[in-house]
Amino acid sequence: MPFDAGGFLLYIGAALLLAVTPGPGIMYVAARSLSGGRGEGVASSLGTGIGGFIHVAAGALGLSALLLASAEAFTLVKLAGAAYLVWIGLRTIREAGRPLDLAIPPASGGNRAFREGILVEALNPKTAAFFLAFIPQFLDPAKGDPVAGFVVLGAVSVLLNTGVDLVVAIGAGAARAGMTRRARLVIRLRQGCGALLCTLGVMLALVRRPAH
Repeated sequence: MPFDAGGFLLYIGAALLLAVTPGPGIMYVAARSLSGGRGEGVASSLGTGIGGFIHVAAGALGLSALLLASAEAFTLVKLAGAAYLVWIGLRTIREAGRPLDLAIPPASGGNRAFREGILVEALNPKTAAFFLAFIPQFLDPAKGDPVAGFVVLGAVSVLLNTGVDLVVAIGAGAARAGMTRRARLVIRLRQGCGALLCTLGVMLALVRRPAH
């Protein structure tokens, strides 16, 4: 592998620190957990994890570099991801007043949250920029295949991020469970989560392409 044990441990420490730092990913998972419960939060966490692995594969194949080199491609993906987040947020606000239907199998909402999590992360160009800017600093091509090293370090980062997201999902889901008997509070909570998702979409739309 194109890195030594010391460099690998340093990378894990840095990646873990970045994983626990509150950002759009954690905010998205928290919003889904508070809005739809722990099941949806866990499903969305797993979905964003798959989306992260898509970026790792794309980076290893050079697709992310091509994306970042093209202003048009970067803008297209960025706006698509932003629009998707805003759409989810508006839908959450629109459905905020609907009563919780406990007869609906948990997998119904979970499947949708999983799919949306994949799309939200896969359409986030900031993830591609992060991998391409951060991982190469820990690779030494003289010590091995840099592509294999990129995949290993990228996978470690995704797993750490997903682990933190799962903790957030479980915690936020537990907090929501204690509020389910307070209907008005739940409605306000859902509306707030929808507004948060819309805000994340706007933030993503304002992201600039990294300078070269």
